Amino acid sequence: MSLFTNVLTALQQPVEEGVAMADQLRADGKIWVVVAVIAAVFAGIIIYLIRLDSQLGKLEKEVASHTSNTRRKAQGIS
Repeated sequence: MSLFTNVLTALQQPVEEGVAMADQLRADGKIWVVVAVIAAVFAGIIIYLIRLDSQLGKLEKEVASHTSNTRRKAQGIS
């Protein structure tokens, strides 16, 4: 019962309007620095994933080519 009372008390606390740190960053104009950093990190991740997909595609083609060549040699087809 005590836990229930503590939860109800915590829920009744007044909610602060907004986040003080975000409000201060907006007021100083530094929020755009935060947005730029997040955008740069996101763009870096996207570029990394695109390059990784390209490299995997090349490896898949190489494995498929090697597999088909091995089958041809095993079957005696030149």
